[in-house]
Amino acid sequence: MKKIFLFLLLAPLFSSAQDSLATSCKLIKETDPYTKETKLSTGFIMLKNGSVTIDADSKEIDVLFSIEGLDKCFDNNSTAAIFFEGVKTKMSSRNGGTMNCEGLFHFVFKNTALTTTVLQKMMTQKINHIVFIGNNKKESIITIKPEQQDKLMALATCLVNEAKTLIK
Repeated sequence: MKKIFLFLLLAPLFSSAQDSLATSCKLIKETDPYTKETKLSTGFIMLKNGSVTIDADSKEIDVLFSIEGLDKCFDNNSTAAIFFEGVKTKMSSRNGGTMNCEGLFHFVFKNTALTTTVLQKMMTQKINHIVFIGNNKKESIITIKPEQQDKLMALATCLVNEAKTLIK
């Protein structure tokens, strides 16, 4: 009986199962050596045809998509249509970053106590795919797989909640 009890107590130590939310909520925390401002990042999440990272400081939250391929130019007139799983309507947004031909597209949100609608949807609804339209009117599509959808939602939620603690 004592051996069974001891085995039950030690079983969690040998278990490989982990809480997926706890493991996916590890953020990169950096402090700028000059401004002493804290910045948070999810790090890059690899997707089909690109990657995404979400960064935050006391002023803004930046969702940066890096789209693979040649001649991916975006400016402040470039748009993205976000298609959520199970919903027929799309959500559109403009590029919040600077002009570039490196395939970088930004969704920039103010870091406030209240979460904006687009950011709230990204935290609570699975994104099926995003269609980016660049300067040359060419479409670039990033498809997000189910396991990536869960990871993106969990990391976005974690980062946005932590980012609120940075507000001054």
